[in-house]
Amino acid sequence: MKHQETIDTNCVLPSPPPRLNEPAPDFEAKTTHGVKRLEDYRGRWLILFSHPADFTPVCTTEFIAFAEAYPKFQELGCDLLGLSIDSAFAHIAWTRTIREKFGVEVPFPIIEDLSMQVAHAYGMIQPGESDTSAVRATFVIDPNGVLRAMVYYPMTNGRSVDEFLRILQALQTSDANGVATPENWQPGDKVIVPPPSTVAAAEARMNEGLECKDWFYCEKSL
Repeated sequence: MKHQETIDTNCVLPSPPPRLNEPAPDFEAKTTHGVKRLEDYRGRWLILFSHPADFTPVCTTEFIAFAEAYPKFQELGCDLLGLSIDSAFAHIAWTRTIREKFGVEVPFPIIEDLSMQVAHAYGMIQPGESDTSAVRATFVIDPNGVLRAMVYYPMTNGRSVDEFLRILQALQTSDANGVATPENWQPGDKVIVPPPSTVAAAEARMNEGLECKDWFYCEKSL
């Protein structure tokens, strides 16, 4: 008798990893500020970031830095949303400790992800680091819910919050002006004009009043 394979319809396949310039994985999750959904942030930028665990020293330094930079993110129309595979009660206790011991109030919500559903959807679980804790992953999501940037750090090394402010400003500048930004671009620096895509445009580029090193590399001030 020919063997017939059966498919377990209850088996949950792993989510594909998130990809740039595609919709960010949707979620609905309990947080320290109540239930939050990705849809709640429509119309604003969002930085979603994970950390390995509450009450750990490196994560504490990161949360202090994100909390202190929170007003700057808000000025740029960007909200912050943290996550770890800890309970909301642990998050609350930890943020209270940060306030009591370091004098810093954490003003943004933190997702409780005991089921690891959000962490798996965003690829925050990296088996090479840990099967039960999220790495230091950071996702920049635009007002249309599209994933625009993502950065992963190992558990042993903290992130630079200033870099996420910088990349947010760079993305907003590129969107508003149709330009690119060079290495370590800072607001006020010159931007890069996209290179021409035809022979005729390349010939004309050198006479367009831009600061050009060659036809493919031209800069301008905004």
